[in-house]
Amino acid sequence: MICCICNKKPATVHITQIEGGKLNKLDLCEDCAKQYNVDAPDSFKLADMLLGLGAGDELARAGAGELTCPQCGFTQADFKKTGRMGCAKCYDVFGPGLEEMLRSMHRGVRHTGKVPRRLQGATGVVVDLTEQIRQMSQRLEQAVAQEDYELAAQLRDEIKALKAKASARREKE
Repeated sequence: MICCICNKKPATVHITQIEGGKLNKLDLCEDCAKQYNVDAPDSFKLADMLLGLGAGDELARAGAGELTCPQCGFTQADFKKTGRMGCAKCYDVFGPGLEEMLRSMHRGVRHTGKVPRRLQGATGVVVDLTEQIRQMSQRLEQAVAQEDYELAAQLRDEIKALKAKASARREKE
């Protein structure tokens, strides 16, 4: 596991912090752990560390420094303090900055989970098919709930075809 701050050295310090009922994890190398005074458990907040990694830059570039949520009055300073949003409307107000922040911290804004090595080359294709299958399954459930059995049968057949396609792609790898 590599340090999530410098992305160079192996992580030797693993931090799990529960703050306000939310679980946060960090994996740090020894140097980064010293730099952020991790040896004293109450001496840092995860939100401050993440904002120090450039998250604040993305929020500022998106204009979040001047923005305030009209529903709850939440500001960027509040995010720095708490590491979370104030209400659902905050995600609309601060959304562009948050998306850029996530994009800079991760490889994208969509969680893909772990992928077996043998599938890493075809990951995008398989993940896209899996997402299509998931969405169609939800539509199938809605069609059945609304007693639209004709649409449900059509969706069932399309899901079956997509599953076969995904399976064939996995076997190629």
